[in-house]
Amino acid sequence: MACGDDGKLSLDSIRDSLIRQEDTIIFNLIERIKFPTNPTLYKQQLPNISGSLFHYLFQQTEALQSKVGRYLSQEEIPFFPDNLPDSIIPPTKCTPVLHPAANLANVNEKILDIYIKQMLPLFCTEADDDANFATTAACDIQLLQALSRRIHYGKFVAEVKFRDSTDDYKPFILAQDRDGLMKLLTFEAVEEMVKKRVAKKAKVFGQEVTLKDSAKEVKGKVDPLLVSRLYDEWIMPLTKFVEVEYLLRRLD
Repeated sequence: MACGDDGKLSLDSIRDSLIRQEDTIIFNLIERIKFPTNPTLYKQQLPNISGSLFHYLFQQTEALQSKVGRYLSQEEIPFFPDNLPDSIIPPTKCTPVLHPAANLANVNEKILDIYIKQMLPLFCTEADDDANFATTAACDIQLLQALSRRIHYGKFVAEVKFRDSTDDYKPFILAQDRDGLMKLLTFEAVEEMVKKRVAKKAKVFGQEVTLKDSAKEVKGKVDPLLVSRLYDEWIMPLTKFVEVEYLLRRLD
């Protein structure tokens, strides 16, 4: 989707991708909540580095991924873009799908702050640190990257909607009318459907599978209502924010 045949850019293809990304987010969430919050990971300072142990691990992970071309794709946005090494893999020869201003619509800093301060306490237990810092950080990074990809996919949503209905969007863009664009992009019925779908997926993906039939209700690995809340309070609002920020710069 990041580059290639514009004929493949459609709301149907984007919708299919967003639905698959729901699976990725839920599975990564299930992996993360196996561990307690481990607050030391996000507070501990190490000699000769700035930031927490988690920030260090995250930066090193992104640096390695940058070397093998992860951030050559418009679908991937680093959380720590400063001083990332160049890719040893040459970029593919294709035409970018998004407008050049796409890089300016970036909410990774906000995603990271919400994740540590609000999401983790919501999903994970507050037990004492279990010292599995490297494994916990690896789960965090995978989940954060999945969340970032899903939220910033709003740029592709905005692009295809703009192309399909340029005359509807252009006046709001020229007037820099954020509220007008937000209303134009909001479909409450679709959002309700998404919340119901991710809750159902969480229930199915989080169930314990046994070979014995039992009528006893077994607690799932993740609360479906919390997954629905994750989309309602953060993922969908941030996605629409990204869409608006992208569209405001679409005519530059």
